[in-house]
This record gives sequence, C-alpha cells and structure tokens, in this order.
Amino acid sequence: MYLNCHSYFSLKFGTLNIKELVSRAKEMGCQSLALTDINTCSGIFDFVKACQQVGIKAIVGVEFRNSDDLKYIMLAKNETGLYEINRFLSAYLESGKPFPQKAPACANAITIYPIECFESNPVLGANEYIGVRFWELNKLFKYHKHKAIQKTLALHSVTFHDKISFNLHRLLRAIDKNLLLSKLPKSAEAHNEELFYAIPSLIEKFNAHQLFLQNTAFVINSCEFKFNFNLSKNKKAFTNNKETDTALLRKLTLDGMHKRYENLANSISDRIEKELRIIEEQDFSAYFLITWDIINYARNLGYFHVGRGSGANSTVAYCMGITDVDPIELDLYFERFINPDRTSPPDFDIDFSWDERDEIIEYIFKRYGKEHVCLLATYNTFQKNSAIRELGKVFGLPKQEIDNLLRYPEKTHNNEYIRYILRYAPLMEDMPHNLSIHAGGILISESPLFQYTALQPMPKGFPICQWDMYVAEDIGFAKFDILSQRGLGHIKTAVDLVRENRGINIDIHQVQQFKTDERIRQQLQSNETMGCFYIESPAMRQLMWKLKCDNYLTLVAASSIIRPGVASSGMMKTYIERHHNPHNIVHLHPKMAELLSDTYGVMIYQEDVIKVAHEFAKMTLGEADILRRAMSGKYRSRIEFQKIIDKWFANCKALGYSDEVAQEVWRQIESFAGYSFSKAHSASYAVESYQSLYLKTYYPLEFITAVINNFGGFYRTEFYIHEARRSGAIIEVQDINESEYFTKIQDTTIWLGWIHLKSLEIKTAERIVKERQLNGKFLSFSNFAHRVQLGLEQLIILVRIGAFRSFGTPKKELLWESYLLMRNNIKPSSYKESLFGYVETRLQLPPLSYDPLEDVYDEIELLDFPISSPFNLSAEEISNPVTSDNLYEKLGKAISIYGYLITWKSIRAKNGKIMGFGYFYDISGKFFDTVHFPESLEKHPLRGSGIYYLSGKVVEDFSFYSIDVSLMRKVELKPDPRSVSEPYEDNPSFMIND
Repeated sequence: MYLNCHSYFSLKFGTLNIKELVSRAKEMGCQSLALTDINTCSGIFDFVKACQQVGIKAIVGVEFRNSDDLKYIMLAKNETGLYEINRFLSAYLESGKPFPQKAPACANAITIYPIECFESNPVLGANEYIGVRFWELNKLFKYHKHKAIQKTLALHSVTFHDKISFNLHRLLRAIDKNLLLSKLPKSAEAHNEELFYAIPSLIEKFNAHQLFLQNTAFVINSCEFKFNFNLSKNKKAFTNNKETDTALLRKLTLDGMHKRYENLANSISDRIEKELRIIEEQDFSAYFLITWDIINYARNLGYFHVGRGSGANSTVAYCMGITDVDPIELDLYFERFINPDRTSPPDFDIDFSWDERDEIIEYIFKRYGKEHVCLLATYNTFQKNSAIRELGKVFGLPKQEIDNLLRYPEKTHNNEYIRYILRYAPLMEDMPHNLSIHAGGILISESPLFQYTALQPMPKGFPICQWDMYVAEDIGFAKFDILSQRGLGHIKTAVDLVRENRGINIDIHQVQQFKTDERIRQQLQSNETMGCFYIESPAMRQLMWKLKCDNYLTLVAASSIIRPGVASSGMMKTYIERHHNPHNIVHLHPKMAELLSDTYGVMIYQEDVIKVAHEFAKMTLGEADILRRAMSGKYRSRIEFQKIIDKWFANCKALGYSDEVAQEVWRQIESFAGYSFSKAHSASYAVESYQSLYLKTYYPLEFITAVINNFGGFYRTEFYIHEARRSGAIIEVQDINESEYFTKIQDTTIWLGWIHLKSLEIKTAERIVKERQLNGKFLSFSNFAHRVQLGLEQLIILVRIGAFRSFGTPKKELLWESYLLMRNNIKPSSYKESLFGYVETRLQLPPLSYDPLEDVYDEIELLDFPISSPFNLSAEEISNPVTSDNLYEKLGKAISIYGYLITWKSIRAKNGKIMGFGYFYDISGKFFDTVHFPESLEKHPLRGSGIYYLSGKVVEDFSFYSIDVSLMRKVELKPDPRSVSEPYEDNPSFMIND
C-alpha cells in the first residue's frame, strides 16, 4: 500500500532521510515499500540497501510533477523498468518541456494516475492504474460505474511522520516557492494525512474496497527490483574485448618503461609484471586505457595535464604517461592504489588547464557516447546559517534582524518567530537543497546510464547523474576525476610565449632533468617562487626556508606537512626539528622507526597511516583503507569506523604495546582527520612545482606574463606585476597601438592587456584589436575616433589610462577633444589609407595644470593598483629607509620599516584571541614577514591594504627571520591633486563618472 513515499530527495518537499523512511516503515509492519521521489531517482540505491538490511521488499520509481501538479507515479517492475522510467524522465528534463498528461506505455513499468484522472475518461493499459488514497474515498461515489474503477488501487503516500515534520514540510514548501508561510497555497502542500499508519489500520480504511486492495497486492507482487551492487558498472573494454585490452596495456607499459627508465628497465620488470597482473585480475585494464586515451587526445592538441592522486602510485601509469611521478624514486607502493581488499574503487585525478577542461569533457562525451557518460552530482545541503536565513525569509523577518540572529544569537529578542526558526533550523541541517556538479567526477558506463539514473541537464551543457560519488562507489562505478587548475594554464601559456617570442620549443615533461638542474636548485633554495604552483604562498615559502628545501624529495614532504592536520598536531614542528637533527631522534617505538625511517618517524602521508595500521597494528589492508577514507572525510559509516577504532586498540594490546604507545600513535593518526594527504598527491604537486620553477628560472618574464594572463595564483595581479618588475621587466599600461586583449611581452617590455582595464567593455577591446589588425596602427587620436565606434564613457576610460600617450597630446586636452568629437557625432567610416589622411582638429586651450599623481590615481581607479612604486604615494617622507636585507644581522634587535601590504592571514590563538601574519614588500621591493600577537593587534589593528610603518623585534624560527610587530601604523597617502583643484572636480565636463 505504501506505493508513494517521499524522502528528502524530493527536494524542499520530503522531510525524511532514507534510513528514517525505511526504519519507520519497518516499525509499521511494512513488508514492501516504494520510494517515489519527485522527478528524481537520487535515493533509489541507498533505499534498496536500507530495505535489504531490514528485510523489506524495495520497489523503486518516480513521481512525475509539473510544479505542484501531480501527473502520475511510475514504478519499476524490474531493472528494465527503471531504465524506461529514467529514459522518459531524462528526455523531459533535458527539453524543459512539461510532462505530458499521459505517461508512455512501458512494458516493464507500472503507471498510477491520481484520482482526478477519472474525469478524462481514460483508457488504461495493462500496466496502468488509478490510485486512490483513503481520504479520497468519499469522492468515488460518482465514479462507481466508471469502466476504470476495475483498475483502481489502494494507494498511500508518505511525506512526513508527525506534526513537527508536517510543519517542516510546509516551511520547505514556502522556501521552495519563495513565499511567506502565510501566503503558501494549500495546493503547494502535501495532504496532512501523508503519515505512516500501521498496515492493519490502513487495510481497515479500505475494508469496503477489497478490489482496490487486490489490485495493490497485484502491483506489489509484479514489482521486484534486483540489483547486484558488487558488479563493476564501468565500461568493460576499451578495445573490442578484455584480451586485446590486456595486450594493448602491456605494450604501452613496456614501451614507456624503456623510455622512462632506460637502463633500469630490467630492475623494475618484476614490479611492472606484478602491477599488470593485479590490474587484469581487478578488471581495471579498460580504466587505465580510457585514462590514457583522454590524455593522448589532450596531448595531441598541445594541452598539458597532471596525473595525481593515488594513481601516481602506479608504475604502469608512469610508464604510460598518465602521471609524471616516479613511484620507484619515491618508494610508493601500488597497493595504495589497487588492492583486493580495497573497499572503494580507485580513480585517477587528472588536472587540465582551466580553459581547456571543457573541451576534454566534450571529447569524452563524443568518444564514449552521451548515453554512457555523465558528470557526477553532489548535493548542496542546508547548513545551520543557510537554514536560519531561509526560515527568516519565510517568517518575513527583515535582513538586518536575520543578520543579528546569526551574529549575536544570545542578544536577539526571543519572539515567537525566532523560537520557530531556532526549533526548525536544526531539523533542516544536512537536508539536500539542490543537485550540483561534482568538482571533476565523470562516469563512463558499459550499459546505458538510464539503467541507474536519469540524466539532468546543467548550464554548461554536460548532464549529471542524480546521485553523488558515494552512491556511485556503492553501485560499482569507478569515476574519472577530470579537474582544472590555473597552475597548468600558467605553464601552457608560458611555453607558448617562449615558442612565439624566442622560437624555442620546451618539453615541459622532462621533470627528471629539472630535478638535477643547478640553477633550478638555487631558485628553490632562495625561495624565489612567486607564481609557481603550490609553493608561492607565504606559509609555503616559510616552510621551505625552515627546511632549507633545495631538492625534489624535500619539496614532496613540504607539500604534505603544510597541510593543517600535520601542522595542528605538532608534527610539522617535529618533522622540521628531526630534518635538521636526524641523529638525535628518539622514536616512540622501534617498529615506528622501522616503518617511518624516510619521514624521521613522523606520519605525514596517508600512506604512512596505512603502513602503520597494517604493519604496526596488524590490521588488514581493507581495514586500513577504511581508516584512510575516514581520515579524508570520504567514509559514511560511523559504525564501521568505530569498529576500526576498537580493532586498533584490541590489536595493539594483543601485540604487547603499552596503552600509552597505542594511544599516542592513535592520537597522531586521528590528528590527520580531514587533512590527510597522499604521498602521490604531494609528489604530483611537486612535479608541477618543478615545471613552474624551470620556466621561472630560465624564462622569468614569459612565465610571469603567463601567470598574469591566467588570473590565478595566491596573489593579486598587482603583485605579479611587481614580480615582473623585480625580474627586469618594463611595465607599460595599455596602449592603443600595442596592447592586445591579454597582456603581451616584447623583449623585456610587458604591455598590459585590455582585459585588466576596469569598466572597459569586451566589445570595445575586440573592436580596437580587430580594427588595428585589419587596417594597421592608429595614426592619431582623431584617426582612432573616426575608425572605432565608441561611446563617450568608453573613450574617456582609454584617455584616462593613457592609451593615447604615444601621440604626445596631454590627457586633459584629449578629454576636451573627446567631448568635441562626441558632440559632433563622429561615426567611424570605412578607413582607407589616403595621401593626406584625416584633417586633424587642434583645440586652442589655455594652459592646463598637470601633476604626475593624477596618472597614478587614474591607474588605481581603473586598474586597482598603481604601475609605479606605491611608496611614491606616501604623504610622509621616507628618509634613510630600512630594508629587509640581512635581517639575520638584526636578530633580537628593534627595527622600524615601511612595508606595502601584500597579504594577511588571521588565526585564533590558543587563548581565543585573534593574531595575524603579514606579508609585505619594502621600499626596495624585497619581501618580509611579520607576526602580530593578540596584544599588539588589539592596539594596532590592520586597516586594509596600503603602506604601513612597522616597529618590532627581529625573531627567528629554524633560520627563518621575521618581525614580531609591536606597533603598526597605516601611512597617509598624498591626495589626488584633482580632489583639491581643477579641472576634474570644478568642470562638469571632466567628472570621472560623467
């Protein structure tokens, strides 16, 4: 009878999670239960598993609605029925059309229409029925002679379980409709009887309609959804069959082995054979080959990639070119990636440049078929603050009152609405709000995806499935993570610039050579890493300095211990100390010394934790994998995790370890929770860092131009321009005859691109570049105005940034001329080069004042930063300036210095107060770090970006020198000359916002 149940995957409608739904059905004596969420199949597989665990027969289906209008419920008689339902649902989700009045005739699905269907005198097929709920029985008197009465069944719907959850349902409906609760129409709500009733009670309600009960029983008996969770759902073969897959994988691996290892091939052949055997046994050959195919496609287009994640533990992946991480060099064991005991399917994480990823995804859809490829979904859920905000709107609270409730809950007036909000907001936490796109997950299936899910369109055009990565793993999918990042964009653009400007083709994958390059070693050792992927932030540069990092293996370690879990547990400090004094290490236990010799007895990688769990506590690799996943937040069962904790301490006791040792090792493991990092991940990051370092070392200006053009990195564009200047570049603002849409480099001159100019429309930039390409350089301001059609506002932006400076006319004269040209309604004509050209109009103007500061303030307004040194703006004289050179000579001494703020980080100290870490550059352009303890920061708070006068004491930590600031004062700037004198303020013609 429970043929129409909603979970909270009926978004902003249902109130019960899957476990609650099934457990309450069990309490009511249900032997069968149907999940029919609205226009989605998100909960189906969790539902089937939950029903199996309590002995309930699971029936799956979908309720089809156009907004609040229920059209029909479709139930799958078997797996093919789910395919038919999902295919129909997907077609209408993709088209955006409303669902039709009549459901498609499906041989393997049953359709149940609402009671209103009697009115249309339907002709019902063999698998079609009309469902009547017990509160609708009194409407049947006028249909008792209707021919469809014989195809009517007893139907009960469930949406909530008590008065509280009914109220929650109404609140969710108001949120969904964006209405005040008092304005919510009844038609938008479920009936208040959509509750659980004991089976005998429900049967009693239909006692006078035995035919309906018989039809219901017939439908229940007709539906049997059997699903094998253990079988792989991935595409089974890349070639024609598994045998040719195995042969191709072997060939690609052995060919790559001779290239990657040359003379070492014989010594690693055993490892290669072992990996190939396990890959074949685990039926993973096609997965490797599809990954190789994706990368091969990208490589043929000249795109770069980074293969990372646990897949980098595979020598086969390294030989095939999927990754550039050498597992032999780093002693990475393959079992971290694939082993028979692993509880979740492994996957490759493949990074592409941010501007190339969509093309790669499009290739995957075309290559493997749109019915076999989809993006993974993720659920955006209500959290505490978002629930409070949404409920505040429903009750009509003004925004200020909602803000105050979030910021100062203890001070908020406790009225009736606030009490409702605080009561119901916790009930909404972790409820799905909407489906979104997983960061990079892609599924490629053997069978059409409609066997498992409907496909839901997304704005970019690539459809998603209707469940998340956890369900994908449960039902047998191994995902492909196709990710994007700006760092690869830096590398690709830099390589292109070097080829265009210098005629040099760079093989950026020669990482082994980069690791032994002396100039790169010096670049790394000197911490000159701004713009380099992952190693440019102040915290990372500090850590590398403390480690005296000058090689690849140390950089791999640094990439992991920078993570919050390692740092907060105290293991970062321990690692640094032991790195400098390896002979004075006192290990917690001899076994720990044996297992963690390469990391000085400190766990810094996920692999270390697995190694310790497996070798130290004698847990199985499967149990160690559960532990790893729990640490990284990818495991859902707290019960299973508790079993692992119990197993840890039981095993340690049986092995004779003291309680103190077992507890301390567990504490170190536990501190990784949520932050653990794979060694292969760290190695992949280090590889990309070396590629960036190579470009920065040998082609610094092309590299920094590439960073600027990819708009990514730890810092703002202003500071990459500063870095370019430090590297010897001449920086030029936009010029009408030189600038392109993106920033370009000519010899040592960097011309800023139009894209950096605030308020300049894209079409304006495109017109300028296109006209110059078609008809040559602009000859004068008037020549430009005749050839390019622009509005006055756009023209003034160009004038104020100095784009016409090469013509020699002062900006203020050009502003007057702009108004004159626009007043005369000049239209661009078809430009033809002539003997005489255009007749230039010269204005007779009185002398106009000019101060170079005007240009600086124009740059700040239009670019967000000045091109010249910001210290030129200081209102106070900086005489005999102190720089950050040789801070080590001033250790323990007081120092006063002027600094321009680059970035700032605040943290909460152990006493709960806020302290800060500053990163500045001095008047000579060199960088320095500051520490601001709570007492100092309370007296001298940060006041935004700008120049600061700083006083404090030079301190040192592992040979890293910084300033412990006791006084910080923001420096006043010289005012814009136009704010106190003519012409802009006094003459309306020159108002900036005219």
